[in-house]
Amino acid sequence: MLFDFLLDTYETERLKTLSVWSTFADQDLEFRPAQRIRTPREHMVHQCVSEDAWMKNMLGIDTGKPALPQTETRLDFIAHYADLSQQRLSALREKPEEWWREMTKFFEVQRARSWIMLRRLTHSAHHRAQLVVYMRLLNHNRKCDRAPDYRTGKAIAAASCSSVAGR
Repeated sequence: MLFDFLLDTYETERLKTLSVWSTFADQDLEFRPAQRIRTPREHMVHQCVSEDAWMKNMLGIDTGKPALPQTETRLDFIAHYADLSQQRLSALREKPEEWWREMTKFFEVQRARSWIMLRRLTHSAHHRAQLVVYMRLLNHNRKCDRAPDYRTGKAIAAASCSSVAGR
């Protein structure tokens, strides 16, 4: 299908987001680099709520689950986002090519679903990049081959590493 690249990109972007989230320690979640800047926890809330709203309201993908985990711990955010984003990916993979071309509401204007998905991907990547800066500010100069796998918390091999630390 013409739009498979969007699905493949979403699949890797969700893993990169989860990997970056897993590099923070629990005590880092309230780190605020400046007065008007989000904390890592607030970024996790924003990612979950924003993606949930875009998927439901603009793309019609509803998991039937709440946007946020019951408790806002690092591991609960990771598990919850991993579950919901996988369900969304599966639902998106079922959509035919014509669906991606259809126009739908994007805030106050009409856009093709493929355009909206591309904007969603860049929005998420932008916030992930902000968290990579936080990692550096916190002296988490972890190289990609030392970043923990979000599913196990164990170090992942360099060969299977996604671009966690900007590599």
